Amino acid sequence: MSNIHSTAIIDTSSTIDEHATIGPYCVVGPRVSIGSGTNLLHHVTVQSDTSIGEDNQLYPYCVIGGDPQDKKFDGETTILEVGDRNQIREHVTIHRGTASGGGKTIVGSDNLLMVASHVAHDCILGSDLIIANQVMLAGHITVEDCATIGGGAGINQFARIGRCSYVGGLARIIRDVPPYMIVEGTPAEVRAVNIVAMSRRGYSDVQIDAMKEAHRRLFRDNGSPLAVKMVEILDELGEHAPIQTLCDALALSAAGKHGRSNEKISGT
Repeated sequence: MSNIHSTAIIDTSSTIDEHATIGPYCVVGPRVSIGSGTNLLHHVTVQSDTSIGEDNQLYPYCVIGGDPQDKKFDGETTILEVGDRNQIREHVTIHRGTASGGGKTIVGSDNLLMVASHVAHDCILGSDLIIANQVMLAGHITVEDCATIGGGAGINQFARIGRCSYVGGLARIIRDVPPYMIVEGTPAEVRAVNIVAMSRRGYSDVQIDAMKEAHRRLFRDNGSPLAVKMVEILDELGEHAPIQTLCDALALSAAGKHGRSNEKISGT
């Protein structure tokens, strides 16, 4: 095919759409599929068992579909699924899943993964994300739609990053990040409502004001336990869908191990 450079190495078991482009010195391993309009610039490696959708841009020296960095991994077949219109920049690494973690790593659509960010095994990434340079996502992490993670942040395994949240640069995340919130620090703490993200995603002023009130009472005010505050907030502001989403996320975090909803407490 004229759109596959002569120096590229393509495994015969892989499928490349006729409208995809494979640049110089790329390596595409076994059981890989690449969709229409996707462009591997040069020196890109797709190791194995990976499906890549349409109109993605993969930049030099990124390595995706690699074996998971998990001692329990024993060569079993696991996969990576990448959606459409993602930008995967230089030196990004994305690993396949593990059998014990569901066997699948997923990256949604319309995401920007900046230079040298890492997505470990069994992570589930939503869509419309910004993951800045050198962000480290450990295994089994969920990042919900429209979240932003600042450069150099380290995310503990099994944590969940809520929708429309913002994680500050160099933050240390050891528990779930609530949706719609800005978190910063080491370890990270909730600082404010991510008003910019909510506004850009079309949330109304009334919904944003309700979220500000929820933030004040849930994360700033002293007094009642969080569970009691959540009941009060839902009773007063629960007609707003974002408030329900926030409280549901907090309840899931409380039920998880050390505040991580993806990690179940032993015996539950």
